[in-house]
Amino acid sequence: MAYAYLFKYIIIGDTGVGKSCLLLQFTDKRFQPVHDLTIGVEFGARMITIDGKQIKLQIWDTAGQESFRSITRSYYRGAAGALLVYDITRRDTFNHLTTWLEDARQHSNSNMVIMLIGNKSDLESRREVKKEEGEAFAREHGLIFMETSAKTASNVEESDSGSVWCGLGA
Repeated sequence: MAYAYLFKYIIIGDTGVGKSCLLLQFTDKRFQPVHDLTIGVEFGARMITIDGKQIKLQIWDTAGQESFRSITRSYYRGAAGALLVYDITRRDTFNHLTTWLEDARQHSNSNMVIMLIGNKSDLESRREVKKEEGEAFAREHGLIFMETSAKTASNVEESDSGSVWCGLGA
């Protein structure tokens, strides 16, 4: 299928925050509750239409483990946007955001749009990171912010408020 634009995105963040589940929900419209750890990088793609133009999104899902960090760094090159994901039910994943953000800014071009994603919003009763904290971090670092649920697809697909992917400028 022909497309007018091609955008490369990278998904980064600690292991277990739901990066692969977000990708699967967006590309295949399904949720897989048990997912193997990503080894290195996985890839997904999807065509979307914005303003009557076909746009191909290439989405690179990176491993969150420290041991794969050097591999992940090479995928920043040429990326139009990054999803920096943390788990709202795990404070430690939020605490590591600064390290991920520094890495992203160091290894990408200065025009890359970064969106902060608080994932697992369906687990409100287990929340450890307030939405306001995510908003404040995003504001402080010039990021776009959104909470999502890969399980329920909340804010993963296009909606009136815009989706994760459209928020990155596609």
